[in-house]
Amino acid sequence: MHVLILGGTTEARQLAESLAAEPLPALRVTNSLAGRAAAPRTPPGGLRVGGFGGADGLAAWLREHRVGALVDATHPFAATISRNAARAAALTRVPLLVLRRPGWRPVAGDDWHRAASLTEAAGLLPALGRRVFLTTGRTGLAAFAAAPDPLWFLVRSVDPPEPPRPARMEVLLDRGPFTLDGERELLRRHRIEVVVTKDSGGAATAPKLTAAREAGLPVVMVRRPPVPDGARVVTGAAEAVAWVRETQAGLLR
Repeated sequence: MHVLILGGTTEARQLAESLAAEPLPALRVTNSLAGRAAAPRTPPGGLRVGGFGGADGLAAWLREHRVGALVDATHPFAATISRNAARAAALTRVPLLVLRRPGWRPVAGDDWHRAASLTEAAGLLPALGRRVFLTTGRTGLAAFAAAPDPLWFLVRSVDPPEPPRPARMEVLLDRGPFTLDGERELLRRHRIEVVVTKDSGGAATAPKLTAAREAGLPVVMVRRPPVPDGARVVTGAAEAVAWVRETQAGLLR
């Protein structure tokens, strides 16, 4: 059976590694990466980089390469590819699984301000603080490009951000996982007053939330887009491996 993993996340890599170690006969895995990161971490198995050309293009690829199972293990905010995956799976009747890490949950002492979008998050900032630690990724900076003075942004991303972006900003190129001590020092050194993040979940970037809570800082938390209707969802690689086993067993009957 041919499994296509739409990846680019820690969970996708963990799934690919687990499947590579599984004694499943005649199992072939292809990992698909969007190609946005300059130096992606390559998982085991076959690799393709770049888009498919929408849902129809993905459906055509599934047919051409005789894919028997499709796993959407993309970032929780990769809404477009998730919609395309659901549509392509419906068109081809290829079984679809969505692998999503759990979102973060506030605990006592957190001061979270929920936002439905990056634009809404930008609108909350003037009332919360002037010096902003922006950790929403390099592709969403346009929502903050028109931020009024005196807002200043520390932007952390894996790759350099491109315009449009805020006029008053400093870029910090770095990749998680991050440590609690490191996040404490970052907030202190840059005199951060408010943190903006997407509800990406996972442990790799969670220490910033603990550091913000300890410092008494507000956090603007952008909500996740919904998972496509009807999709089966699991939260870990072990569950996804079990689903692949079940799917392959069903095809072999």
